[in-house]
Amino acid sequence: MTPPLLNSEDQVTELDISHLVIEDDTPVDNFQSAQQQRLLVEPLYSSRALPMPFLADANVGLFYKLKGEPIVPDVLLSLGVQRPEDFSQRQNRSYLTWEFGKDPEVCIEIVSNAEGDELLLSHRSQQKGKTRAKKELYAQIGIPYYVVFDPLQQIQGKAEMNGARLRVWSISPDGYSELTPPEGITSIGTVVWLNAIGLGLRLWEGPFEEEVTRLWLRWCDQEGQVIPTGAEGREIERQRAEIERQRAEIERQRADRLAERLRAMGINPDEI
Repeated sequence: MTPPLLNSEDQVTELDISHLVIEDDTPVDNFQSAQQQRLLVEPLYSSRALPMPFLADANVGLFYKLKGEPIVPDVLLSLGVQRPEDFSQRQNRSYLTWEFGKDPEVCIEIVSNAEGDELLLSHRSQQKGKTRAKKELYAQIGIPYYVVFDPLQQIQGKAEMNGARLRVWSISPDGYSELTPPEGITSIGTVVWLNAIGLGLRLWEGPFEEEVTRLWLRWCDQEGQVIPTGAEGREIERQRAEIERQRAEIERQRADRLAERLRAMGINPDEI
């Protein structure tokens, strides 16, 4: 006999995730990777470049199935969701796809060494028994966009970046197809547009958090204008206010000179 369907009061609403390692305190990033992660997360919030709600974060475990280890993208972006309020609950401290009801739209990997498995499995990972590189995993999960940024050209084999600094893939029924040209992107300013997000990505050279010019990956609009950080946005507003102040001062000086000429002609400008 087929058991009756559970009614709404009887349905199980919480899965047992006690076996999942939500945080293990092991990630070790270098300075550039840590800065780059901040540069890809902070501007989205400070500039409100996307409609709220959305979730952008770095080094957070992405649990795509109940059994097995998570994958940990350097940066993930998920639209239409937000962090739960109560972080005391384990299920609220990582990206559990069954809790959020969807996968992230974008996962970004920032190459910091040759052992990251971004496109091919390293020898060390093969020795550990791993069978799939991150690109294959993200394609299996169905992440719409997968991005690899190799600022220091650490993985440059023909089956990897092959001389490029930036490569971007989008999901299709047959897996990932590359949005960037076959040779990838090496030049500053070329925009890779992520249509489902409404934002692009581009290489940018300049200072961030200190007076040192480096190569960075940044979000941008369709014209290639980078999405400003909070500090950049405040500086833009300061410069705009200064321009307005100077324009008002020029207008005031012009009015004063006109008033002086009128007075010289015996005309009271206050009576005009």
